[in-house]
Amino acid sequence: MSDIKKPEANTARFLLRLPRDLHRVLQRAAVAESISLNEFCVRRLAAGGAGLSADPSAAAVVQHAVGIGGDAVLGVLVYGSWTRGSAGPGSDVDLLIVLDSSAPLTRSLYAAWDARPAAWDGRPIDPHFVHLPVEGQASGLWGEAAVDGVILFESGRRLSALLAHVRREIVAGRLVRRTAHGQPYWVAA
Repeated sequence: MSDIKKPEANTARFLLRLPRDLHRVLQRAAVAESISLNEFCVRRLAAGGAGLSADPSAAAVVQHAVGIGGDAVLGVLVYGSWTRGSAGPGSDVDLLIVLDSSAPLTRSLYAAWDARPAAWDGRPIDPHFVHLPVEGQASGLWGEAAVDGVILFESGRRLSALLAHVRREIVAGRLVRRTAHGQPYWVAA
């Protein structure tokens, strides 16, 4: 008797060609969830792309971020006035590109982005390369990301877990929003 699992009768074969960098990131995300790449993609597609955006502009932005950050990309999140619906005619799109802590945050990341700048529906993108904060030290831009952020891609669930934690800190009053010169920021209470 063979240990090879035969496809179910109600399944179909689907071949997809994608950039190697994106394949590696998806593979790493599947490993982080202890499932096959096929199962990872099926689950994400069945959930409406939760954690993987189906919007062509968003998909291009994720692909661009992965092209720069490679295997170190843990997540890509859009936030700020654009996601709040308060963007003006000259507003850009704020993007968090979360890298594994082993990847250094250097100017070369920004130089690589600037060498091939990306846009979202004609708006320039302002990338912010970051690491996940050390446990218990999520403030600043993480408050904004937790309230208004939309995850376009994540590997595993660390980014989602962090944002849920930050939202609990806000609800408990331990993280509060302030405004300076019309710009919101978050600080520990």
